[in-house]
Formats: sequence, C-alpha cells, structure tokens
Amino acid sequence: MKKVIAYALLMYAGSVLAAPDAQSILKHSDQARGGGLPGIVWEITLRSRDGDKVEEPQRLIVKAVDESSVAETQEPARFKGSKILQVGRNMWLTKPGLSKPIPISPRQRMSGQASNGDIAATNYAGDYDAQLDGTENIDGEPCHVLNLSAKHKRATYDKIRYWVSIKRGVAVKAEFLSVSGKLLKTARFDYDNTIAYHGQRIPFVSRMTIRDALIDAETEMAFGTVHVQKIPAYEFDLGQLQ
Repeated sequence: MKKVIAYALLMYAGSVLAAPDAQSILKHSDQARGGGLPGIVWEITLRSRDGDKVEEPQRLIVKAVDESSVAETQEPARFKGSKILQVGRNMWLTKPGLSKPIPISPRQRMSGQASNGDIAATNYAGDYDAQLDGTENIDGEPCHVLNLSAKHKRATYDKIRYWVSIKRGVAVKAEFLSVSGKLLKTARFDYDNTIAYHGQRIPFVSRMTIRDALIDAETEMAFGTVHVQKIPAYEFDLGQLQ
C-alpha cells in the first residue's frame, strides 16, 4: 500500500513539474514581438480603415532594448520627426514645434485601431499577470489560452485573452477587454519575419491586424526590415528626445 501511495505522489509531482507555466509562456512569446531582446530595429507601416473610409498610411522606425523603445515617424511628411518614447511603464511624445516632450498614455489611439502601446516593444510578461485557461485550436493549430490581467494602469489594456501556439511559442490571436470584461478589439498575428538570436533563427511578427469589436473598422500593422543590433543608451534618454 505504501508503495502505491509513494508511486501516486511521485506521478503527481511529475505532472505538476511538467505543467506549463503561464508567465513563462507569455515571456517567451514576447520575443517574437520585440520584448526581452538585447537590441532590435524594425519598420512598421500602419494602414487603417473605418467602414469605406481609408486613412493615409503611416510609416515608423522602431528601436527597442528590453523595456525601452522609441518610434520615429517617417511618413507622411507632415508628421516626419515625431517620436514616441517608452521607458519602462512611461511614455512621451515629441514632434517638431513642441518645446518639450509631453507625457502620453499607452492607451491613447495612435492610428485607427492601434494604440500607442501597440507600436512599442511588447513586454506583456512585465505588464500582465497570466493565468492558463486550457488549450484551444486556432485555424487547426493547438494553442495555450492565457488570461492576462494588467498589473498597473499604465498597461495598454486592462485584460487580454491570449492564444499562444504550443508548437511555435508565438501569439496567434488576442482579444482586448475592458476592466469589466467587455470585448473592445481583436487581433491576429502573422510571423513571416525571422531574426538571429542566441545562434538561432526565431520568428518575428510580420503583421498584426486589429479589428474593432463593435464597428467595421480595422488597422493593419505590417512589420519589415527587422534586424538585431546594438542601440546606444542615448536613444532612450528623455533629455535627448528633441
């Protein structure tokens, strides 16, 4: 009898150790969206549509290291030189003509359905507590389902339901929710880019498509020219932002 009990306890302990950890899954998935990397540069082109109305595309260059990133607008010409700086959980905006950077919220709309926080490096593991809520197939691909709750008010969204591919370790779908659980927006992700990291080629996001949950409006964020490089610290110095 003692042997049976000991064996059962051993099997239980093994199953606990083998169970996936939600926060680790989330942290690993952040890499494919610029989070937790030693230095990376990419280009984003935003195209937004609200019903039949199509907004003018915007193109930005984003540089990121760990929890810091800076996005500089290249097009359209009238916005060229505008920058959004993120350091930890704080964010500022500067543009030609402003005397000094102004604090902004990651939740403010940047373009169409994209918020300021959507264009910055993703650090969901630092901004959200994750809980595993089973598994589910998305387009035939088995995924971990994570429920994310914001750790602070500087997070881009209050709650996120997040589908992470079990095989690839990248997010494939997200639902962005209000604090009461109301669905605000949905997003789907593609990963046709790759980067070199720790001697391996790992996937990097190539497209994020964000759709409003209530109206016929969407924003496509296309990511291109992605490469890992060392970025000097002054790029993220608020005093040098102008």
